[in-house]
Amino acid sequence: MTPPTVLTIAGSDSGGGAGLQADLRTFFACGVHGMTAVTAVTVQNSVGVSGIVEIPPDVVAAQIEAVAVDIGVQAAKTGMLANADIIVAVAGACDRVGIGKEGAIPFVVDPVCASMGGDQLLRDDALDALRAELFARATLVTPNLDEVRLLTGIDVTNLDEQKQAAEALLAYGPQWALVKGGHMRNVEDCVDLLYDGTEFHELPGPRFDTGNTHGSGDTLASAITSQLAQGVPVPDAVAFGKRFIVRSVRDSYPLGKGHGPVSPFWRLSTDEV
Repeated sequence: MTPPTVLTIAGSDSGGGAGLQADLRTFFACGVHGMTAVTAVTVQNSVGVSGIVEIPPDVVAAQIEAVAVDIGVQAAKTGMLANADIIVAVAGACDRVGIGKEGAIPFVVDPVCASMGGDQLLRDDALDALRAELFARATLVTPNLDEVRLLTGIDVTNLDEQKQAAEALLAYGPQWALVKGGHMRNVEDCVDLLYDGTEFHELPGPRFDTGNTHGSGDTLASAITSQLAQGVPVPDAVAFGKRFIVRSVRDSYPLGKGHGPVSPFWRLSTDEV
């Protein structure tokens, strides 16, 4: 039987810890067929990024349309989109093939715009394009707290501010917003907050003492997307993703001289999630 098909629109991580490599690894562990539209090639290892080559926007759009027309896409997600022109091209291609909340294909926007240290990775015009072009098309957006600060101006330090951030994100047009709490290190648990404009859903989880969290955001968003491709409702898909990332962080491993990746490999030896 052909498994559900999922598309990641993201950059390549030569170290294999994050980006589309993490997406494909998670897709496989979740039992879906992964496809890629490459937005950028990074020169990257466990220590950091030393170079980026951005793919021409029309080539990014062509990759999306090529797989959608022939193979079909049952859910899609974004990762690093590099610049405003690529973001606009992705939005146009998604419209043409029915990806997004106005079409039939669920669309998870992981707005990768901050480094692990919180530094801004996208220029201001690209942040504007993210908000205007992709958030309005998104089924779900999944920013971490550094990305929330860049996108909304809200510096989240507690649950009330997390709720304010979710409301601010939803004002840009997505159906759902997931404000991840992993960077709120002044609290014991790691609480993610899901919001649809009506109800807040708190998803608590343990906090692990590890520096090996490279690719955690990619892995969470990919696990959620894998479930949406199978027709799972958003709250249940997000709950699955939360359980999946908790186990993946717990089983993270050292790699190189810097930050190792989270590991979805646990799923290969058990059906538990």
